[in-house]
Amino acid sequence: MTCFIRSAAIAAICAVGFVGAAQAEDLEFLLINASSADIVEFHVSDPGDDYWSDNLMPSGYVLAAGYEVDVLITDGQSNCEYDIRAVWDDGSEYTEMGADLCDLGEWEFTD
Repeated sequence: MTCFIRSAAIAAICAVGFVGAAQAEDLEFLLINASSADIVEFHVSDPGDDYWSDNLMPSGYVLAAGYEVDVLITDGQSNCEYDIRAVWDDGSEYTEMGADLCDLGEWEFTD
């Protein structure tokens, strides 16, 4: 089953496990897909780590072009800087090293 995230209300319903009640060490931010393609994977990593987290988009979920969703990172870390990686439905990907997700409160992908 594929669930296209089209609005905040639908995102809350579709993203069970993707966003939940925040703990003290958890980081929540808004992920915005302002590109013209759907995002099928989203990963984070602590700067300097040689690996990416598991896909934070649950299996079968897609962040459709032009929509947004709240993301919750529950790694128990107190840092705000993460390397981020997104993969689009056409297989293209984007990485950004050392993004300060606390300071920004949101991350926007564009074409």
